[in-house]
Amino acid sequence: MESSPRPRTTKQRTALLATLERQDDFRSAQQIHEQMKADGETVGLATVYRNLQALAESGQVDVLVTDDGESIYRQCAQEDHHHHLVCRRCGRTVEFLSPGLEDWAQKVASEHGYTELEHTMEIFGLCPEHSPAAS
Repeated sequence: MESSPRPRTTKQRTALLATLERQDDFRSAQQIHEQMKADGETVGLATVYRNLQALAESGQVDVLVTDDGESIYRQCAQEDHHHHLVCRRCGRTVEFLSPGLEDWAQKVASEHGYTELEHTMEIFGLCPEHSPAAS
């Protein structure tokens, strides 16, 4: 998947990235904004939204859309194309690569005459801490 050029560095964007670096799970723009305010940053919610969008377009931030349509964000740990395992209970997220999945997607698309593929994959389940086997 092609990403846009990296957005220019600003004070607000640097603070936003620092906040994202300290979290392991996906969070809403409102949650990120609240954390930034708690950290003493003076940044408006609209600025957080605008910067998250630019960072997502550049590939620096991953974005998921929840069942209720809300976008949630997390800083990418991997710069290359990757997928996510997400815990339904706590939001813990693991990034993973899967060459087999990429081969399968290419094969299915080719069988149907599709080219220039883009795709995302999020697999939702329970992390080891919240799995019934952990009880």
